[in-house]
Amino acid sequence: MRLLLKVGLVAAGYAAAFLIASAAVAVRVATTSGPDAQASNGMYAFGDAFLFLAVFSVLALVPTGAALFFLRPYPRFWAVLSVFGLGVAATGLAAAVLFGIGRHATSPSPLAEWAGFSVLRILVAPLVALAFFVCAVLSPRRSARVALLVAAAAEVMVAAYGGFIWFVPLFFSRPWMNPH
Repeated sequence: MRLLLKVGLVAAGYAAAFLIASAAVAVRVATTSGPDAQASNGMYAFGDAFLFLAVFSVLALVPTGAALFFLRPYPRFWAVLSVFGLGVAATGLAAAVLFGIGRHATSPSPLAEWAGFSVLRILVAPLVALAFFVCAVLSPRRSARVALLVAAAAEVMVAAYGGFIWFVPLFFSRPWMNPH
């Protein structure tokens, strides 16, 4: 297959993912345009952005997988990708640790500010884990596959931590789980 055709297929896949994610947001906006949406437009805007990111990220795995398949013969690419994956996973672990330490800090402190920003990194951990898993599956080199699986596992741990901290107290409201 020629290079131009490969690039065109991958670009068309990303364009399709973009259009479908945009349509998903348009449907959500059309179905939630009542007085609640007007009263909390900032929250709804964040929800729309997060919905777009989630739908696009999942759908973009298909063209990403195709691109990774086309890049299988290039060992240097896989070496760089595995190191990059481990670095990104380290930022997820750092965000979880920072959130764990700083979430009870007093509000005007820099630690509390960074803990607040770390939430954004923790929220994307499931999507990043999925991306690293796809990279690991398509990796032709054992060392890159192991490194990408380790990165995916670290992202799963970050996502599980976020889920435990945020969602378990919602379902199991026990005095021993709520430190306040």
